[in-house]
Amino acid sequence: MNKPMSRIYVALIAGCLSSVALAQAADPSATPTHADKKAAKEQSKADKKSDVAQAKANKSKTDAQTDADKAAADAKEKDAKKE
Repeated sequence: MNKPMSRIYVALIAGCLSSVALAQAADPSATPTHADKKAAKEQSKADKKSDVAQAKANKSKTDAQTDADKAAADAKEKDAKKE
């Protein structure tokens, strides 16, 4: 292959690669669509509901532990009074 032809091929390949890179950078699917925004909003709502449910469960567990601790303290107090 002669030098002028190889330079042309190199230039064509470089041009193709740069246009592919530019097309990927300007990909319209990178911008969020209406469906993407709606899905994100629904996910946010689900996350909030999950957080509330977890907080309620934690409060219930804490309340049960407090009641158990109080019952144990009352039992110790009764045992102390017997002695």
